[in-house]
Amino acid sequence: MLHQVLVCTFLSSVLFAAGGAAAQAQAAVNLRVYSSLTADDNSAHYIWFKRFQANIDNNAKLKDQIKLSYFPNGMLGKEADAIQQVRIGAINVMISGTSIWATLVPEISVLDLGYLFKNFDQVGNALDGPAGKTLSDLMLKKSNVVVLGYAYNLGARNIYTKKPIEKPEDLKNLKIRVLPVPNFIATINHMGAVAVPMPGGEVYSSLQMGVIDGLEHDSATVLANKYYEIAKNATLTQHIYNPIMIAMNNSSFQQIPEPLRPELLAAAKEATQYERRQSGLIEQKAVEQLKAQGMVFREIDRNYLRGEVKPVWDDFLAKYPQMKPVVDEINAAGSSASAQ
Repeated sequence: MLHQVLVCTFLSSVLFAAGGAAAQAQAAVNLRVYSSLTADDNSAHYIWFKRFQANIDNNAKLKDQIKLSYFPNGMLGKEADAIQQVRIGAINVMISGTSIWATLVPEISVLDLGYLFKNFDQVGNALDGPAGKTLSDLMLKKSNVVVLGYAYNLGARNIYTKKPIEKPEDLKNLKIRVLPVPNFIATINHMGAVAVPMPGGEVYSSLQMGVIDGLEHDSATVLANKYYEIAKNATLTQHIYNPIMIAMNNSSFQQIPEPLRPELLAAAKEATQYERRQSGLIEQKAVEQLKAQGMVFREIDRNYLRGEVKPVWDDFLAKYPQMKPVVDEINAAGSSASAQ
């Protein structure tokens, strides 16, 4: 009888321990991470994700509790649909430009204003400070997401054309492909060119056929898509430095055990700082490679263009006057970046 009791007690202990282990294994939070870009080092999204994944794997508290699944190349749908999926939690994390979120949070398009930023140091200073906090608070309130960080695109957006541009007047009436983003379109139009919204997949053939005279983008993208084969002139307009946003569904964030949340945020912050450093190096390398392919880079009077674009700011702030303090904070961040 005693033997039977001991056996039963032993079996109960084993089953309890096994059940506890199973429960612990099931406690891991699985996060689906979306990107519209490729899963390679030509993608700012992937550079950030890969570092974030490494930070989790190297953190004893997180590595068994947070599991990431990466879905690049828009595998989970178009960006416009993905933001809705993130809002409701069907996608847990999304890495994208900030522009796409303007359909849910129109104020975020302040970051698309031409000549808002002079360099990426200003972007980092502003979005790590009060301006970024205001925008992140709006994202949480209006779209139910926690912003894990603001990373950098792989360089400033410049204009690449078939014919040389040596002064602002040379932009007049040139058909320039832009992303279908209202403040991008308005910026290019006020710079004197004619903005032509167009999907990325149509740009190369449109350059070939003369549908467009050029495009605006960062150097790494121009290199990766071989636009330099047709548009061999780069004008350093540096008109937009819009950032990348890493947005996490708030309910998904709340599923993470509270003691682990600071660890997750620290892993994301370090990944953001790392990606920012890499973006500058990648831009430099892309410029060197484009020059080797025969592309000519030219400076232009950016102060003149900044003045031409000012009405875009006025129109935006008339529509969203609550963004005036954010613009003021960004301008102040530019002063502190220059002083460093």
